[in-house]
Amino acid sequence: MTNTKENVVWITGASSGIGKAMAFEWARLGYKVVLSARRLVLLEEIALEIKKSGGEAFVIPVDIMEEASIETASQQIIMICGRLDVVVANAGFGVFGGIEKLDAKDWNRQLQGNVTGLALTVKYALPHLKKNQGRIGLVGSVGAYLPNPNLGAYGASKAAVNSIGLTLQVELINTGVSCTTIHPGFVVSEIARVDNAGVWHPEKSDPRPANLMWPTDKAAKVMVKAIMKRKRNYIFTTHGCVLVWLQRWFPGLVRTIIAKGPKPE
Repeated sequence: MTNTKENVVWITGASSGIGKAMAFEWARLGYKVVLSARRLVLLEEIALEIKKSGGEAFVIPVDIMEEASIETASQQIIMICGRLDVVVANAGFGVFGGIEKLDAKDWNRQLQGNVTGLALTVKYALPHLKKNQGRIGLVGSVGAYLPNPNLGAYGASKAAVNSIGLTLQVELINTGVSCTTIHPGFVVSEIARVDNAGVWHPEKSDPRPANLMWPTDKAAKVMVKAIMKRKRNYIFTTHGCVLVWLQRWFPGLVRTIIAKGPKPE
């Protein structure tokens, strides 16, 4: 790797939550940070904050639901920065509702955003990453391994992300490019406050247990560290690791625990 001051990281879903926190962490490490999401004003505020702290940041809006938007963003990164060393495919959202209630529109929106958008982000980043023995970070969820009542579409999308990561780890052998799939447990985010149409409701409560929630800056540090170390699969938060382990060996117990726990509406 070259001096980190020359290295460029592209983060999708960078306007809030984990993506925003990772932007600050990569900047702290000396990377030039390319911020992508749909909410331009928020991205510009984050870029300004990074610049005030002595870092470099560039705003390139992206809609992960549109392939042309992703391709154009990747081209703009090279035009502006001249290289790409890390891509973090973080953009995503949750579609809520039991399997019986979800229609084709719900499923298509969930999979288009969390799976297709992620895969296309990697697709258009890869030619540039191969020039620098770069790194890919895919943001999954412990939900990829667990039952997800009222979040079945989300869990299925994250299981697909896990599969994409496993596949890339084989396809990229001998290219010098690594792929790290990261599966967080509960981390503070807006995910529970965005409805199935993508509308944000700040007044909506988050049903996840507050005592198990990780702050975003703490999550960002371990996620960036995992990508830097080129780990293949990384599950974090203690409760997340415990549940995934229990699901492997005691699935009946996990079904009981989750059935009795809080569920999103």
